[in-house]
Order: sequence, then structure tokens, then C-alpha cells
Amino acid sequence: MSDVRKCLDAFKEVATSPRKQLDKVLAEGKKAIGVIPYYAPEEIAYAAGMIPFGMWGAEVQVTESKKYFPAFYCSIVHACLDLAIKGAYKGLSAVMIPLTCDSLKGMGANWQYGVKDIPVIDVAYAQNRKILGGIDFTTSQFKKIRNQLQEVAGVLISDKAVAEAIKVYDENRAVCLEFTKLVAKHSQTVSVTDRAYVLKARYFMDRKEHTEWVKALNGMLAALPEEAVKGKKIVTTGIMADTAELLKILDDFGFTIVADQITHESVDLRQETPADFDPFRAMALRLAHIEGTSVLFEPEKLRGKQLVEIAKEAGADGVLWVNTKFCDPEEFDYVPCKKALDEADIPNLQIEVDQQMVNYEQIRTALETFRDIL
Repeated sequence: MSDVRKCLDAFKEVATSPRKQLDKVLAEGKKAIGVIPYYAPEEIAYAAGMIPFGMWGAEVQVTESKKYFPAFYCSIVHACLDLAIKGAYKGLSAVMIPLTCDSLKGMGANWQYGVKDIPVIDVAYAQNRKILGGIDFTTSQFKKIRNQLQEVAGVLISDKAVAEAIKVYDENRAVCLEFTKLVAKHSQTVSVTDRAYVLKARYFMDRKEHTEWVKALNGMLAALPEEAVKGKKIVTTGIMADTAELLKILDDFGFTIVADQITHESVDLRQETPADFDPFRAMALRLAHIEGTSVLFEPEKLRGKQLVEIAKEAGADGVLWVNTKFCDPEEFDYVPCKKALDEADIPNLQIEVDQQMVNYEQIRTALETFRDIL
């Protein structure tokens, strides 16, 4: 058990000290590429020998970013730009910014004006990402990004290197998904907070290293007897659910996350890269197959149906919708998803968070009530 605790603490150290991780990469003589969410083609940068470095904001009070965005803007975008202006990302060779939502579409121009020492690589996707024309367009954009990253890295990026990088990322997704399933069987050993740190750490580490760490942890958990779940079993859904205070409240009330449909977590993990002779097209196909997130165009609104299936398969008592404040795509998705959950008689609760919150008492009361109802 002590070995499991040491392993979990190591993930916590990485997840809570991203600047320390970036300094480590730079001290090793490697280049790091910043990656703003969502779904940037990190594999291309990895194929060039660079380390993709996740940028999902932070729990900070923003000041400088308010010169560029109104106060009622996505808190993740606010925090990323604010941290960049204040020098938190100093040392990055470039930053990839996907144009996946209205908030991010204005990020690149504001970044170029406010953060002059870190160049921007825009990542454009086809809105209709599933049709042949959309797949072809996304493939062409990924190849364009390859050319830009070659200039940053100072090396040629071969198709073979990209294909090998895809294997690295797919393996990491697979072991992380296995971890989420093991956690559901060992909730007394691995808390909700521990779970979040393990998944978050991958954004700041070399994916090969993170894979080895998670493999070791999975082996230790698999060797332990399965534990009875004492609290209520829930499925979480939303953009992010890693706010420290929220995680603490979930742990305080004994919740167990038996599965998730979080963009920051398992939505990315479930989709393996399809086999294709062209690795860039393979990445475009993977993007085309991702479901269950509001940030990718989904006219069929399959997220609600998928959420019901995930909750039933996991044996969840209820679903927690963690809404990112001021995120219009999430708010639009909530209505059809809630309808699907209600029709399936699955109890559900929506809470609203952002990275600039300082008071969580209303959320604490709501979650305590939800636990009692379940």
C-alpha cells in the first residue's frame, strides 16, 4: 500500500508543479511546445523530439488577460493568456492553439499581441470533421502544421516518426483508460483527487514516461483485493473537473467516480487512432471519431445517449455535470443531455465552476444534498 501511495504522490507532484516540469524539460536540452486545448496534433511535435506541454489554465485570479477579453469569458482561456503575459510559460518554443470554439478563435491574435516571445501555430479543423471533405481538410492542416513545427524544431519530421509518435500516444491513452477502470474498484485506496492528478500529470510529462508510471501503478492496483465502494458512485461529465476544492468536496462526501465523460480526461482516452497509410490522415480520422464533447461539432447530439450508456455500464448512482462557467457549447449540450438522463431515470446534478472561483459553499451544499438524495 505504501508503494501505491508513493506512486500517487509522484503524480501529484507533477500535476501541481507544471513550471517545475517545464524547467526539467528545458534543462535536459529539449524544446517544449505549448498546447492549448482541445485536440491539437501533439504527435507531430513529439515526432520532432519536442515535448508537448499542456496548457489548461490554472486556479488564479486574472488581471492582464482582462485587457484582451471581457470578464464573462471562458476562465480557461483567461487563465492561459494571463499566465503567458506574466511569463509563466517562458521557455516554450511555440504554442499550438486549436480553433475549436468561439473563445479560442480570438486567442491567437490576442496572444501574438500580448505574448511576443512565444510564436503561435493555429490549429484549424474541419467543422464537418466526419465527411470525406472534412477529413481531407483536417489532414491538409496537420501537414501544414508539420511544416511549421519543422521550422521550430530545426529538424525534418518524417511520416515514420509521426506514425511512431501516434503509437506512443495510443499506448498512453490505453493505460490511462485502464487506470480509470481500476480506480472504480479501489476507491478506498485511490481518492477522487488522486485520480485527477494521475490523469492531469500526462499533460506535463513525456508520454512514454507517463505511460511507464501508470503501468506500474496499474500493476500495483491490480494486485490488490477489490474494494467495496462505501460512498455513492457517479459519472462526471464536462470540460474539466480538476479544481482542487471541488475534488476535496467530492472526497469529503465519499463520492467515487466510476467513469467519466470529461473532455480533459476520458473523452480523449477512449478513441484509438485508426490504421491508415498516411499518419496525418489517421489523426484526422481519430478526430472524426471522437464523441461526447461539446467542443467538437456533433449534429446528432450523441453525447446524451453515450452518457446514459456509460452510467449504466459503470453501475453509477448518478451523473454530475460539471459546467464550465461562460462556456456556451457546454450550456447548449446540457439541455438534450439532461433530457436523455431523465428519460433513463438516472439522477443528475449540474454545478458550475470556473478557475477564478474562491467560494465553493453553494457547490458543497448542492453536492451534500445530491449525495443524500442518491
